[in-house]
Formats: sequence, structure tokens, C-alpha cells
Amino acid sequence: MTDRTVPEGFLPTNQPDLFFEDNEVGRLKKQVWDASDEEIDAILAEYDIPSPVEWAKPGSYIQTTTRWQVEENRKKNDIVFIPVGCTELHGKHLPSAADTLYVSAICEGVRRYTARKGAAVNLALPPLNYGGHPFHHLGMPGTVIVREHVVREMMIDVMLGLWNDGFRKQLIVNNHGQLWMLESAVQEFQKRYQLPGIFRVIDWHRGVREFFRPTERGGQMGTNFVHADESETSLSLLLHPDMVDMAYAVDTEGKNYLPEGHYDKSVDPYGRPSRWSEGEGHFAIEIAATPEGVVGKAKSGAAQKAKRPMAAILKYLTLWNDHVLEAFPAGKVPPVEEVTLRTEKEMEPYLREPLSKGWKTVYAIPRLGQGTEV
Repeated sequence: MTDRTVPEGFLPTNQPDLFFEDNEVGRLKKQVWDASDEEIDAILAEYDIPSPVEWAKPGSYIQTTTRWQVEENRKKNDIVFIPVGCTELHGKHLPSAADTLYVSAICEGVRRYTARKGAAVNLALPPLNYGGHPFHHLGMPGTVIVREHVVREMMIDVMLGLWNDGFRKQLIVNNHGQLWMLESAVQEFQKRYQLPGIFRVIDWHRGVREFFRPTERGGQMGTNFVHADESETSLSLLLHPDMVDMAYAVDTEGKNYLPEGHYDKSVDPYGRPSRWSEGEGHFAIEIAATPEGVVGKAKSGAAQKAKRPMAAILKYLTLWNDHVLEAFPAGKVPPVEEVTLRTEKEMEPYLREPLSKGWKTVYAIPRLGQGTEV
């Protein structure tokens, strides 16, 4: 490919249909795309990937850190990552906590890396160890389905409590098919409370979807990402191989009723008219078509295949953390009167350091707007 064929504002790759934007995010992705296997291993080593999950490790999560340390850490970095997973059957060869394990490992890796740089991002323990689910998961043993309004209200309550504690830049890192519920939680949170801050959800697989491409499109996987398949089995073999038993891995195929082209795959690799989550009935539900809890080729999983996507999301989340702190250093938030209908004067006591002189708890703030509670 020559430079003459590259669209303005984009960077070429070794794939004729893949370009990255010519900005910091795109250049970071291209760097990971072009990196050698040895360079990918070096990136993972910087984040101590793989490492055992740190849910009970002192100093890893807000809830496992002494209070004085939490307060000192927040003075340097007041961003909090909120990892979100679920309990879902992932075949007989993987644990049902797989989604929560993946996203926790990612967030923990970024915390370790940023800690070495002097300002660790903060982590909140996963608030959704069960999670919401799409309809087609209904009835699967090993899958525990939390009702949608419960998921939304749980996330809103978690966000409010973290904001009250001074964590006013919040990133919900999702690893499950419940994105629309989390997006709804963010929107309802702001409609209900109107608080200055940065509140974002990222479906991490979609954030680095290019790195889940199959081999015929330049990627590492032989198949497109679906569920408990080659991609997720590879992630498990990389991140927690002691929880994998490949003797029980199987290959399956879902049952679709419409020709290919209408609905996209799990990480939207083709840019089709609809995401998989934007409908039901055009394919068989899981318990009818794939009761094994696997949709795809789990037998093809290999740790090596997951390294590049993992390196990409670790580097991207670090960049997001850095960009937010550059725009709004610890203790600063976006302009109150530009991101809410409140006034700067009204918000001043609520934005003070918690428990400092003159501070007011957000639970006493007057309500504005249209938000409703279930």
C-alpha cells in the first residue's frame, strides 16, 4: 500500500482494510499492531501480566487499602476504574467468573503500572459479580441473571458513593454483554444527580476490536470473537491457566435464521447495520442451540493469541488515564456550569475534600432535572 491510497488523517497498516487515526489513540494502536512478539511480551511484563487476581491483596483496591492511603493516593490520582463482569457459563473448560477475572486482571495491571509511575489509578471492587444478561442467556445453568433495573440501580449507587468519596472521574470497564444497561446507568445517574465529573463506560473488547481480527484479516485468532470460544479461552490460558481444563473444551456453532450481513459479531468487527445486542429472535437461544455454553471453537484457544489484544487494552487504558489527568488534575473537574445545570457556587461545598471543613455530602444535595428511581 502506498501513501497515496491512505485516507487523510489516517495511518496505514499491513492490511488493506485497516487504518488507524493519526492521533495519540490511533498511533498507540498502530504501535501495538506493528510490535514484534518480543515487544508485546515486554509490554505485558511492564504490567505484570499475567498475575494472580488481587481482590484480597492489600493496597490493590480501594476496599483493601487503609483509609489514610486511599486519601493520599486520591490526591495524586482521583480516577477510579470500576471493573464489571458477571457469572455466566463458559463451557465446562472455563470458570463461570471468567468475565470478571479478565476485566479485573486488566484493571489491576493498569494500577500496577501507574503506581510505578507515581500516581496509581484507583480500583473499586467489581460491583456486579453476577451481572445482567441478554434474553438469549435465559435458562442456562451456571448463568445467574440479575434483573436489568437492579443492575442499573446498583451501578448508580456505586457511582454516587464513589463520587461522594472524591472519585469524580469514573471509568466502568465492562467485560460482558450488558453494555446497554451500563450506558443507561450513566445517563440516569446524571439525569438524577447532575454532578460534575467524567463518567464513562468502555466495552474493552470493542475498544481494541482490531486486535481480535481473525488471521485472514491480519489478526491472531482463527475465528471471530463470540463466547467461551477461541478468543476467551485464549484469554483464560494467558491470565489464569490454572482455572482452565482444555480436556473439556469443545467446538460449537450457533444457529442463525437470517443470512450473514445483518447483525454483527461480538466486538462489531464488520460494522454491520446492527450490533448483536440490538435484537432477539433472529437466532436460536443459547440453551437450544449451544447448551454447552460455548459459541465457537474453544479447542483452538492458546495463550499466545491473547497477548496482543491484552497489550492493546492495557496501553489504551493507561493513555485514557493520562489524558484525563492532563485535562483535569486530581481534585479538578470539568466546569460545573458547562456539564450540569447546577451553579459553581452551589457545588463548591460538595466538591471539597471529604470530611474537610465546610464539606457537604452529596447525599444532601437538592435534586434537579428528570431522573427517577425505580
